[in-house]
Amino acid sequence: MELSYSEYRTIVETAPNLIWRSGLDAKCYYFNKTWLNFTGRSFEQEYGDGWIEGVHPDDLDRCVKIYLENFASRSAFEMEYRLRRHDGEWRWINDIGVPAVDDEGVFSGFIGSCLDVTEKVEGYILKEMAQKDGLTGVLSRQYLMSRFNTEFESALHFQNKISVAMMDIDKFKQINDIYGHLEGDNALKMFAAVVKDVIRQDDLFGRYGGDEFVIIFPNSTVDMAQKIIDRITNSLKTVFLNVSNTKIALSISVGICELTDENNPEEMINKADKFMYENKKSKYE
Repeated sequence: MELSYSEYRTIVETAPNLIWRSGLDAKCYYFNKTWLNFTGRSFEQEYGDGWIEGVHPDDLDRCVKIYLENFASRSAFEMEYRLRRHDGEWRWINDIGVPAVDDEGVFSGFIGSCLDVTEKVEGYILKEMAQKDGLTGVLSRQYLMSRFNTEFESALHFQNKISVAMMDIDKFKQINDIYGHLEGDNALKMFAAVVKDVIRQDDLFGRYGGDEFVIIFPNSTVDMAQKIIDRITNSLKTVFLNVSNTKIALSISVGICELTDENNPEEMINKADKFMYENKKSKYE
């Protein structure tokens, strides 16, 4: 038995999804009751381009660009953006839009269906924050050590090689003292960017604390790790921190340790740390 128009309309109006419909001019001329209840706005307010007033300013350009580009190519899209709820709270919306055609296959606009996915998106954001260092974007110390534990146990079990490098930026305190902490932060970010460009896909790179960084090299000997460190050192010679028309070059001190009889990742870190300070000491004696 086919549903009547009124039955279809009842289903669409009371669906848990926020549903919209646009015409050939790409403007929206239908929003279901669920959408209007969510936004707390009238149909007249949302009509046409009115709905974009509820999109978060930081998401608006991206949202409109995705919609219009896919509308022009008549291709389905999926995107997430923040939409203001009736109580003023910004909620993350997953919006899926598909081309609409009539019984003869003639394009007549788009139909969209949206779901509130705030908890999912915020959970992902919190996970990202926990896993990454807020300043440099590399792995956080906690997440790095968690991954190191996994790689360490795997190396023991399969009798694989694994190496670790401890690095810090030479004379970093002078950069902070002379040029300020903002330039110190820029130095850390520049260094991190150089390392990320050099290391291999499976290498693990994280900030250990302050200006100290660690790289984990799975399935690698000290010699293999050293070759990558040499590439990092050479790459640092090609970039400069520009401060008040002054070019500041960065150099690093490094200690590398390969798994031998260590009982845990911390012992490898400590050994690499010791080698690093011996290296630094020899530079400035």
